[in-house]
Amino acid sequence: MAKFFSEIGDDHRDFILRQKVFFTASAATDTRVNLSPKGLDTLRILGRNSVCYLDYTGSGNETAAHLLADGRLTLMFCAFEGAPMILRLFGRGQALQRDEAGYQSLLAAHFGGETPTGVRQIITLAVEMVQTACGFGVPLMDYRADRETMPRLMESKGEAGLREYRALKNRVSLDGLPTGLREPA
Repeated sequence: MAKFFSEIGDDHRDFILRQKVFFTASAATDTRVNLSPKGLDTLRILGRNSVCYLDYTGSGNETAAHLLADGRLTLMFCAFEGAPMILRLFGRGQALQRDEAGYQSLLAAHFGGETPTGVRQIITLAVEMVQTACGFGVPLMDYRADRETMPRLMESKGEAGLREYRALKNRVSLDGLPTGLREPA
């Protein structure tokens, strides 16, 4: 049975912080629904109704395009170990670009002040509703380690190569929407 909450409670916070992967879902009118897995210790809980995560360069930038066009964003966490549970955070998101003051403030306060190689933006979520559900259908799986492929790839491309890649692949969504991506001056 699903339960609904107006904010992230202490038990929700503890559950979220134990998860090694989470999923983002977004869409805008007449677009494809985007669903993406995220990991690599990128998520931070900023308060009872606010979270953010470092968004690494990828083959597309659908979430940013959907947030610019519509703003809706859902994050989902599943218990793959221990007691079953699914937790969703529903709300309105924003993509903070690397040249924005808000980006720099979050980076300094929650991520050590340095942009990890490959991060293109920080996604924030103003949480409007928290939902928990049973998770009985989620399989039990054992966490072994984070993959090293992404950090190695980002390092091998370097900042100049990543800027070039983002210019080609991350400025427009699959459906032709602008993503708002800007490179720092």
